Amino acid sequence: MSEVNKERLLKNLEILSLAFGPSGLETPVTDEILRLADGHYDSFERDSFGNLIFKISAGSDKSPLMLSAHTDEVGFIISDIDEYGYLHFVNIGGISNAVIAGRRVTVECTDGRFIPGIISSKPVHLQTAEERERPLPPDELCIDIGATSRKEAMSYVSEGCYATFDSEFVRLGEDQVKCKALDNRFGCAIGLEAMMCLWESGKKPPRDTYFAFTTREEIGYSGALVAANRIRPEYAIILETTAINDMPGVPEHLMNAMLGEGVCVGTVFDKELFDLACNVAVENGLKWQMRKYIAGGNDAVPIHKSTHGVKALAIVAATRYLHSPSNVESVNDVYDSCELLKLMIERL
Repeated sequence: MSEVNKERLLKNLEILSLAFGPSGLETPVTDEILRLADGHYDSFERDSFGNLIFKISAGSDKSPLMLSAHTDEVGFIISDIDEYGYLHFVNIGGISNAVIAGRRVTVECTDGRFIPGIISSKPVHLQTAEERERPLPPDELCIDIGATSRKEAMSYVSEGCYATFDSEFVRLGEDQVKCKALDNRFGCAIGLEAMMCLWESGKKPPRDTYFAFTTREEIGYSGALVAANRIRPEYAIILETTAINDMPGVPEHLMNAMLGEGVCVGTVFDKELFDLACNVAVENGLKWQMRKYIAGGNDAVPIHKSTHGVKALAIVAATRYLHSPSNVESVNDVYDSCELLKLMIERL
């Protein structure tokens, strides 16, 4: 397989992370993936759930391999617009109240445009003592888009429109990047790069290989279940992120993974695949670590139980501050994850 194009991988990670794609409105992300893929596949389809599935054929009768990365991010949905033009909202996915107030957001308009907004709350000096002691929940907040009346706000948006955090993609130090939605545009970026490397090598994979970019993971894994039932793989590799707590004051034995310590291999999966991934990483000099305990679910939940039962493994990136506007990952972890994915495709 061709070498990982690190510059392309990092640029695609930036493009995909900045794309607008809350659960239920992933099309802007899958459209970008289709554009970036640029014919590096034998065929593709977009199914009834919005999953984007590419195939590179092997020309063998072996059962398929599925690579799966979810495209959606956490966000918000507009539930009401008041007489003053403020947008009231509910969360999409698991977002801590502590990371909401005061954040910039991007709001979907009814005509397909996107406009900026601010999640607003009472100023601290007008809050009660009880309010100052706790993060304010969504039902005590609203989104300000600069409208002064319901009528003006309704000229832009309506109930049911979506919003996401607004964030820049920036480098931190020598080896880190920060942006919204690295969960899980990381998985999308390395899946896309592995597909492009496989295609550019001109070699057939050992078995038909499907690259599935799935929907609605943050609200119940439904897209991945539909895709897996369609592909009917024997093996599946889920490309994901994992929340970590490598922070000051946290005992080392409670740090399930650490930023910059290499590709993270999930533990509670098929033992054969887990051992293979660890051995392949060691044999090829890749920096790797074991995820020490479960920290959130992923699309392996429905995939391994689909059809006749699927042998599954997760390749994940240790990621700080998940489900916030400021996810942080190690660039070298991203590179090592893509290398391991490439090698696993070849070995399977």
